[in-house]
Amino acid sequence: IFPSNSGNKEITWMMLEAGAETDVVNSVGRTAAQMAAFVGQHDCVTVINNFFPRERLDYYTKPQGLDKEPKLPVKLAGPLHKIITTTNMHPVKIVLLVKENPLLAEVEALQKCYRVLDLICEKCMKQKDMNEVLAMKMHYISCIFQKCITFLKEREDKLDGFIKSLLKGRDKDGFPVYQEKLIRESIRKFPYCEATLLQQLVRSIAPVEI
Repeated sequence: IFPSNSGNKEITWMMLEAGAETDVVNSVGRTAAQMAAFVGQHDCVTVINNFFPRERLDYYTKPQGLDKEPKLPVKLAGPLHKIITTTNMHPVKIVLLVKENPLLAEVEALQKCYRVLDLICEKCMKQKDMNEVLAMKMHYISCIFQKCITFLKEREDKLDGFIKSLLKGRDKDGFPVYQEKLIRESIRKFPYCEATLLQQLVRSIAPVEI
């Protein structure tokens, strides 16, 4: 069943939360996201591609192996999941989501979160059905979290200062240079050089001067 073909984002999201598999193919070998894209339902494609089951994150809230403590405190799972599943990837939006939750907007909390994101990124790249898009998204959010930590540690205006830096445009044309450099830096730091998505991003961005 492909509810995404109808263009109903809410039903698509409800089915995903109920456990619908995103990698199952139909009789012509296409997934739900591919079928939605084929019929022009790009909002549904976005919902599917940004979906990350809560139970996959909850895995890190339990001690694994020889660990005595979980890698992610239970109280951080909800706020982090909200950011992971957002479809708005603008860095200011992500920082605002951090800022609005007192549990997240602390150095120690962000350190735990970005380390978990890095683990998820690695798992996305090394699993049988590699998911480069999700891996890049996790890496990107991790980079923003790490920059949040820098501002929380070094700036009196903390995350407000980070947001101002992201929004500030240069004098001659208003172009947000700091924001552009942050995004480019996160792409450059993606640790899986062989990834097709990374190579496509580099090819499209490299010729463009800031």
